[in-house]
Amino acid sequence: MGEIVRSSFQPSLWLRNPHLQTLWGPLGRKAPEVERRTERLALADGDYLLLDWAGPQSHPGQLTVILLHGLSGCSDSHYMRGIQKTLADAGIRSVAINSRGAKQPNDTALCYHAGETDDVDAVIEHVFHQDPTGHRIAIGVSLGGSRLLNWLAHRDNGRLTAVASVCAPLRLDLCANRLDRGLSRLYRQHLLKNLLAQFEEKKRYLDRVNPAEAKRLYRLNMDGIRSFWRYDDQIIAPLYGFRGASHYYAECSAGPTLHHIRTPSLMLQNRDDPFMTPQTLPRQEELGPAMTLEISDHGGHVGFVAQGNRRYWLEQRLLAFVQGFGFR
Repeated sequence: MGEIVRSSFQPSLWLRNPHLQTLWGPLGRKAPEVERRTERLALADGDYLLLDWAGPQSHPGQLTVILLHGLSGCSDSHYMRGIQKTLADAGIRSVAINSRGAKQPNDTALCYHAGETDDVDAVIEHVFHQDPTGHRIAIGVSLGGSRLLNWLAHRDNGRLTAVASVCAPLRLDLCANRLDRGLSRLYRQHLLKNLLAQFEEKKRYLDRVNPAEAKRLYRLNMDGIRSFWRYDDQIIAPLYGFRGASHYYAECSAGPTLHHIRTPSLMLQNRDDPFMTPQTLPRQEELGPAMTLEISDHGGHVGFVAQGNRRYWLEQRLLAFVQGFGFR
């Protein structure tokens, strides 16, 4: 079995509240500037992904860090830019995946979800074939962490040296319920508003470029969606062949599959995360043998705002994790 350790993170004195931790990044932080170049990766079904590369130019045997954002995020999310800049400043190459429709409308009705691993696999294979002698570490944030953990549990092929996840929703049903309570409803409202707006934009786009795929979206009932149970029941389930939200949650919650993971993995989770409850934290016997669950009492959802010069603790923690393998 794996191990559970206490995090060294200590929040800023004026940002101990989990909601302040959660909101500081998107509302109080100027997005870090990082020089990037964009690649369009064609997928087998005729769709595509946008990949944003940062850091040094490619050379044989190099380390590449693959980054995957959370729900309704993209490569421009504050945490993605922050991680890429921190890695680039340390001379480490990285690529941020933009999931289908995350940055601009994509060419099919499909989007992404917690158990979607085909696109994750396509990027890992793409990076591998660019440099089979290189090393690859993947980092997933929030829903992106769930996707990576599901990939490790169900289709790990040895292409990755290690994985880190940050605030991954390990039990989708409990997380959906948590977002229906208290101040967490504000996050739910914001996320659903963004996601539904993306679908409306995609309908108009597909009307022009792929009418058959547009019809798939028009057949979905997008009315009355005010919870993730409804969103997943009315959109994700029919798009991806699940019988409903409950079936999707049962099939794609990463928590129950962690014991299958053999690749070295770091999971950063917080007890005060307003997107989930302490009941979502796995027990030691539920972890795979190479997994470390690092738990903080504070940090909110993808917050980790600390005191002083190391204010953005998360980026430094992930850099230390990556550098700990000794690859460049």
